Amino acid sequence: MQHVLSIPFENLSIHCGEVITMDLESIYDKIVVGRRGGWCFENNLLFSWVLKEMGYSVTMLGSRVFNSSKGEFSPMESHLINKVIIDGTAYIADVSFGTSGQIWHPLELISGKDQPQLPGVFGLTEESGTWILVKTGREPLCHDESFAKKLQGKQSKQIYSFTLTPRSVDHFLETSQLLQTSPESLYTNKSICSLQTLTGFSALVGWMYFEVIYNYQDGVDLFEFKNIPSDEIDNVFRAESWLSGAEDWSERASLAQTGRPCEPQSHISVTWQAAADGGAL
Repeated sequence: MQHVLSIPFENLSIHCGEVITMDLESIYDKIVVGRRGGWCFENNLLFSWVLKEMGYSVTMLGSRVFNSSKGEFSPMESHLINKVIIDGTAYIADVSFGTSGQIWHPLELISGKDQPQLPGVFGLTEESGTWILVKTGREPLCHDESFAKKLQGKQSKQIYSFTLTPRSVDHFLETSQLLQTSPESLYTNKSICSLQTLTGFSALVGWMYFEVIYNYQDGVDLFEFKNIPSDEIDNVFRAESWLSGAEDWSERASLAQTGRPCEPQSHISVTWQAAADGGAL
């Protein structure tokens, strides 16, 4: 749990002209030394190394994220997760899905068992070798009617599916490159930074700020949204203490020379569901 409370899920490198690699030393320098965050190919790879250094048996797995708008799982394994053995029992450890789909504690790899955590009730189901992670949330409460219309009521939501086939770093290299360069990728079109808190999570998606308090009232999660003026973005990072290594990132983004336009993301239409699906890497 300390990992998700301390290291953000973020893709700011893409919007600052930086190349995201799966080189462990580079990831360590960025996240630990540079006090940044990363997406799943960075955070979960680093976490797998930490677990191995601590003596745990760890296997990297690939998962296919569920796209709510299309009602289907991604055709490619765009999300890296870990299977870890603790006292002879297998668990799924994932420290980098982000936003509302983030698990806070390892999930026992057992089908059909409800596993309650503060974010909601998580569960894994298995059929013919394919596992599906599902989360059941609470009723959402939002005092701003314009945003409240975007929220869905209490429901079970599929997060991602996976098999237990071991994966290596090489398996994810092509996907990582595609997601940080393709003009159709969510991550080239939307800057995302989110961090779990003791009571929920906060996130900045484009110029839209989210704050969620889980179980604000019995059976109710509180959602707060607000648009942030572009000249105040860096102040949000400082106030939230998300990334000590990403000060003035919006200026860096506007000046980045990446071979494609790297403009402020204020023009992007952001919905809650897109943000929730976006916390996928």
